[in-house]
Amino acid sequence: MALISLFEISIAFFCFLAFRYFLTNKKPHPRCPTNWPFLGMIPGLLAEIHRVYDSVTEILEVTNLTYLCIGPCFSGLDMLVTVDPANIHHIMSSNFSNYPKGPEFKKLFDVLGDGIFNADSELWKDLRKSAQSMMMSPEFQRFSLATSLSKLEKGLVPLLDHVAKEKLVVDLEDIFQRFTFDTTCVLATGYDPGCLSVEMPEIEFARALDDAEEAIFFRHVKPEILWKMQSFIGLGDEKKMNKARMTFDRVCSKYIASKRSEVSRGISNVDSPSQDLLTSYMNLDTTKFKLLDPSDDRFLRDTILTFMLAGRDTTGSGLTWLFWLLCKTPEAIAKIRQEINTNLFPITKTGDDDSGSFNPQELKKLVYLHGAICEALRLYPPVPFQHKSPTKADVLPSGHKVEAHSKILFCLYSLGRMKSVWGEDASEFKPERWISESGKSVHEPSYKFLSFNAGPRTCLGKEVALTQMKSVAVKIIQNYEMKIVEGQIIEPAPSVILHTKHGLKVTVTKRCLV
Repeated sequence: MALISLFEISIAFFCFLAFRYFLTNKKPHPRCPTNWPFLGMIPGLLAEIHRVYDSVTEILEVTNLTYLCIGPCFSGLDMLVTVDPANIHHIMSSNFSNYPKGPEFKKLFDVLGDGIFNADSELWKDLRKSAQSMMMSPEFQRFSLATSLSKLEKGLVPLLDHVAKEKLVVDLEDIFQRFTFDTTCVLATGYDPGCLSVEMPEIEFARALDDAEEAIFFRHVKPEILWKMQSFIGLGDEKKMNKARMTFDRVCSKYIASKRSEVSRGISNVDSPSQDLLTSYMNLDTTKFKLLDPSDDRFLRDTILTFMLAGRDTTGSGLTWLFWLLCKTPEAIAKIRQEINTNLFPITKTGDDDSGSFNPQELKKLVYLHGAICEALRLYPPVPFQHKSPTKADVLPSGHKVEAHSKILFCLYSLGRMKSVWGEDASEFKPERWISESGKSVHEPSYKFLSFNAGPRTCLGKEVALTQMKSVAVKIIQNYEMKIVEGQIIEPAPSVILHTKHGLKVTVTKRCLV
């Protein structure tokens, strides 16, 4: 009898504790995940992992733009998620020095080594200054433009012509990723891997990038000890990451060795002498950048890998979502075509070539196209989230206190959909919101439109990326009709880059130009 009473008392006491826990940990809104004992909110987040971006957006919409996500006990996964523009401005600009990437970021993105994405403090300053001096030079700007236009005419146009002629169904995302991979490789290393062609060859390096990005994403929702154990044993996403790392090391080593041989023998590409970034870094003036060592192959590997990931994925993702939105909005395509015909050229034909030509400098006249691109990047930012970690305790403009070395996450996907930031029509694709009444482009502050980062870490390749996106869009919209294959589910895949989950299947028809 005494044993039964003790058992009943224990059950009653446990129920009391559970009741008290849930009473004192009441959810701020039904859409918010439950904070379970020991497990935190991870069970609810994992249950929504297939629609993680929309789930986070719904939570932030009802929690005044900022929300504390609790991870399992002792996991180190607690993080403050915010899309409050005032908080973003504070962290990215006004109090920038207190918010480096931090050691946690470098652990998650360890495959990038000491590249500019992972670097902080003095190393970051040297990497930033060196990259800026190279990428902003007139020589590199001309090289970048010539590379994009050459790949358009010799790679993209022949491929789309072939697809149209054979009436094939093609994955447009795959095409864009191949285009940007080729152009980025040329800019970063001077070598063209020939990924974009009618044969559509499998490129090991490109596949490795996809696998690494997926593994990095899932590291954000796993305790560190778990993914490190998976990496050690070789299981799941971490097995792919290990294989990707070996691919990066092998391919980058090949590029570096070939380039060192060319530089030592005084050989240069006749079409682009000493303009690729790898050559520029090998010839770096170390008296100006004392923390950078061009004689170290590891430094060169981390540097070119970072540029190749950034150049391929961000622009390729941006183009994919742009054409997904445009194909659903035929009136927007009609306006862009009218704008092209008015501002760039009439189409000129030379022999059998009716692809037309345009002066890339005139792309700035295409205000509606610029608005469409910005709108696509607002709704589908290529990098859907990023995080920071304060070195000292701080109080954000929203009133939230953050401890030193705590995690803060920006969800750019959610930021672009907040009604309190962008208005009641925030979820709609409206290029017009980027055009003033006088017909000029509207500039939005970077802490509101974060696709190209903000503050001292603003993307150095912004203008290169926009010019490339506009060049591709003009060529395709003016020369082809694209139709999305019915029955597809187009949704983002869980990754550190906003790819589609299943691709973007389209049919292509060549337009009859008069």
